[in-house]
Amino acid sequence: MTFETLLVEQHGTVLLVTLNRPHLLNALNAQMLAELRALVAGAAVDAGVRALVLTGAGDRAFAAGADIAELASLDAESARHFAASGQAVFGALERLGKPSIAAINGFALGGGCELAMACTLRLAADTAQLGQPEVDLGIIPGFGGSQRLARLVGHGHALALLLGGHNIGAQEAERIGLVNRVVPAADLKTEAMALAQQLAAKAPLAVRYLLNAVYAGADLPLDQALQLEATLFGLSASTADMKEGTRAFLEKRKPEFRGR
Repeated sequence: MTFETLLVEQHGTVLLVTLNRPHLLNALNAQMLAELRALVAGAAVDAGVRALVLTGAGDRAFAAGADIAELASLDAESARHFAASGQAVFGALERLGKPSIAAINGFALGGGCELAMACTLRLAADTAQLGQPEVDLGIIPGFGGSQRLARLVGHGHALALLLGGHNIGAQEAERIGLVNRVVPAADLKTEAMALAQQLAAKAPLAVRYLLNAVYAGADLPLDQALQLEATLFGLSASTADMKEGTRAFLEKRKPEFRGR
C-alpha cells in the first residue's frame, strides 16, 4: 500500500511505520487516521507481518497531538465523529493480535500519547516528552486517553496529567508506568527494532491468544477471565507451533514457529 502521511518499510517480519508530517510535528489529521486504519487492517491479515514499530519522522516528535487546524473547525457532532474514528483506529491497533511498539522519539502529546498507549509496548527516547494537554484547549482527550491512561498508570497519576495538562519527561513516564523503557535517543530505533524482531520470533498464535487473554480479560470478572485463559490455553495447545515448541525444548534447539 502507498500512503501520503505514513512511511512504511518491511524488515523481515517487522513493519516499521513512520508518521510522516514532520513540518507539523507529525500531528494526526483525518487523512493520517484513515491511512493508519488501512495499514492496521492490512497488517492484520498479512502472515508475513508479525510485529509493528511506530515512530515519528524527524527528531522532534512522535506525534504532537491532533491537527489543531482541524480541531478548531469542529462542532459537537463532527467532533464526536472525529473522536469515534480515532478510537476505532487505535482500538484496531490494540486488538491487532500482533505486538506493536511505539518508539517515542520526541513529543507524544494528546493524540500522539493516545496512539502510543494503544501500542502493546512503549520505548521512549531520553529526550521524549509525553502528556495530555487537551484541558488547556477547553476539551478532553477523544482517542481513548481518559481510559487507557488510567488503566496504565492508575487513577491518581492519570488525573494529575489529565487535569494538569502538563508534559512529563521520559524518565517520569517510565517511573509511573506510562512507558516500558527509556533509551538514549540515538539508540531508539535500533532498540525498538531489536525488540520487535525478538517478539516476531515468538509463536504467532500464542502471541495472539496471549494478547487476547490480557486485553479481553481485563474487562471481565476474575472467574470469567480465568475461563477465557483456560479456553485460549486449550486452543494454543492444539497448534502445530505448540508441538514444535515443546519438541524444540526437549531437543535443545531453537524452535521454528510457522503460525499454525
